[in-house]
Parts: sequence; structure tokens; C-alpha cells
Amino acid sequence: MTQGWSGPQDMHSTATPFNESWFMIQQMIGKIATAEMVRVEAVDTAALTVDVLPLVYQVDGQGQAYPHATIHKFPYLRLQGGTRGAVIIDPQPGDIGLAVFCARDISTVKATKAPGLPGSRRRFDWADGVYFGGMLNGAPTQYVEFTDAGITLKTPNTVTIDAPTAEFTGDIAVQGGASFGNDVTMAAKLTVDDLTLIGGGSQFVKLADGSNATKLKAT
Repeated sequence: MTQGWSGPQDMHSTATPFNESWFMIQQMIGKIATAEMVRVEAVDTAALTVDVLPLVYQVDGQGQAYPHATIHKFPYLRLQGGTRGAVIIDPQPGDIGLAVFCARDISTVKATKAPGLPGSRRRFDWADGVYFGGMLNGAPTQYVEFTDAGITLKTPNTVTIDAPTAEFTGDIAVQGGASFGNDVTMAAKLTVDDLTLIGGGSQFVKLADGSNATKLKAT
């Protein structure tokens, strides 16, 4: 008994010359990679690339599904302007995002980071994708949120500001404790509802001109 398989043609594909031409056009269009929802399988933060798995299965003429294989070394987006600034949020395995496929072979540009000839004559190929994330993912545990009410910076960990000087032009409200590792200089009035000094000796509140305003005795 001969085993048969159904191809992409149907009973109308060869009914007329127009149908035949349209069928061939559809087959050629089907070879063009445009954009695809993908899942991140691995991340290389040194090379700024990800390995991704396309999530929408391929389907044969009988309607049977064929999962994709993992595609390697897609460059991923980092919001950056030269070397002066960037928002660094590297993808994580399991992230869902969008892969966009370039019109020509980008392997030469990926290797040299400079203008050059395409690496081959392939066009709209699955190998020439770049990754944009993330979409359809869960709620983050740390984030910067912009709303009409203002900006919220949320993290369960420590916020580190590494700068020679940090300047705040408005009022600062601290709900928890405050710790200072060096001298505190104030150019305006300091109001304290409750103060306890820990340690021996006397301490002075120093004014902006460098003079000692008030002597505080440690308990």
C-alpha cells in the first residue's frame, strides 16, 4: 500500500491559469520571514545576543503542526545613545518578545559593526533576526512607572546612585531612617522633632559659612 501526503495544494490550485500563478505567489510569500513572536531560550550579555524559539508552529498540508527549532545569536535592543547613556535591562530566559527579520544577510554587520556587503544572497531569512522584548510577560518585581500622578521607582532591593554629586531641587520626604557616612552641610534652617546622639564627646551643627551654630552633647 502506498503512503501519501497532502501538500499545500487544494482542488482549486490548478483550476485556472490565474489560480496556478496565485498558488506559486503564495508559496514564494510563505518563504519570507517578517516578524514573529518568540521566547528567549538563552542570553549572552557580553555579546548582547539571545537565542530564541519561534512560538507559532508551522503547519503542513494535512494540518499537522511542526514546532520550530531554536535560532541562535539574535542581537537584542538596548536603549542607548553612544557611550554617554543607556537603559540596561537585559532579557531573561522565558521572556516573550518580537523577532524582526532583516531584508538581507546581516552577518557581516554583526561581526564588524561597520557598513559592508551582505554575507550571502539570502533575503528575509530566519537567520537574520533581531529581538525586541518584552511582550505578554508577567508583572515585574522592580520597575520605573510613569503615570499622571508622577514617577514611581519600585524595587525589593537596594537603589544605588553612583555619582560625584546628587542634586535634588525639591523637598525630600524620608519615611524610614537616614544614614550619612560623612559631614552634612545645610544652607537653611534645620528642624528636628526628636534627636538622640550616640557616642561620646560633643557634636556641632555646622552652618554653610563653616561656623558652629549649636553644640549637641551625646548621651
